[in-house]
Amino acid sequence: MKQLDFSTFPVLETDRLVLRRLSLEDAAVIYQLRSDVEVADLTGKAPFLHINEAIAYINKIDNLINNDESIYWVATYKGDAAMIGAACLWNFDIQNETVEMGYELLPEFQGKGIMVEIITCILRYAFEVMGIKTIVAIVSNDNRPSVKLLEKMGFEISPGDYQNTGLLTYVLTSRG
Repeated sequence: MKQLDFSTFPVLETDRLVLRRLSLEDAAVIYQLRSDVEVADLTGKAPFLHINEAIAYINKIDNLINNDESIYWVATYKGDAAMIGAACLWNFDIQNETVEMGYELLPEFQGKGIMVEIITCILRYAFEVMGIKTIVAIVSNDNRPSVKLLEKMGFEISPGDYQNTGLLTYVLTSRG
C-alpha cells in the first residue's frame, strides 16, 4: 500500500458521475442523509437533528482528508454539482494494506445502478492506485439492499463478523 497523501484530492469519473471532494455547499444533502431515522437505525448512529451537525460533520471529514486519515467522495451527475450520494475509504491499516469502505445514497437515486458505478470506480482506485490489498465493509444484517450490493460486487462475508450485533463484515481482496 502506498503512502497516503490526499493533498491533491483525486477527483474520479465514471460514465455518468463525478466523484469529488465534499464541501460546505453539500451541507443540506448531508443533513438529509444523516437525519433519516431509518438510515440512522441501520447504521447504529443517532440521526442529525440540526443542519449544524451536518456542517460539523463536513468539517470533521475535511480534517480527516487533510490529515490523510480518510478519503470521502461526493457523487454527482456529470454537469450537475448537486450531491446524490457519497462513498469513503477510512480506517486505514497500512501494515496489513487494509481499509474500510462506507457509502450512502439519497433514496430517490437508489435502485438505479449508481452505487455499483461508484463502488466499481473506488475499488479500481483503491486497488490500482493506492495499492490496497483488502477492503472491508460493515453493514447491518437488516440492510438487505446493501448486503446484496456487496455480494454483487464480489465481497464475501467474513466468518469473524460481529456476533449478536446485527452487523455483518464483508471483505474483498485484490486479485492483483
